[in-house]
Amino acid sequence: MSAITLQLQDATRTETIAGVHSFQGRDASGSFTLWPGHIRMMTVLEFGLARFRTDSAWEYLALPGAVLYFVRDTLYLSTRRYVHDPDPERIADVLERRLREEEVQLMEIRESLRKMEEGMFKRLWQLGRRRA
Repeated sequence: MSAITLQLQDATRTETIAGVHSFQGRDASGSFTLWPGHIRMMTVLEFGLARFRTDSAWEYLALPGAVLYFVRDTLYLSTRRYVHDPDPERIADVLERRLREEEVQLMEIRESLRKMEEGMFKRLWQLGRRRA
């Protein structure tokens, strides 16, 4: 039986997985499955989990959306970032940790912007006093 080669690409890395027997994802039209020998296809995956089957077991991908292109038994997935793991529970843990880290970064950015704004107003006030 032939197999699919999966090419995962995000902003910082590329991963190649050979021996994929099927891929399940979801786009705007609903859920679908790709098998070896499928016709050429291009779509945009929705935010969520996709999965693929290798000889060993199901493996999972968490994606914030992705462009999917399938041609000659090669499946290209291009996305901003992804999490790949055979255990969906570990994916949930990784996503939760990343969300917490992003929340901390967002709070730090907001605090930095508040301080810059405060400094600009103080400087404008000082310039206004000099002119008066």
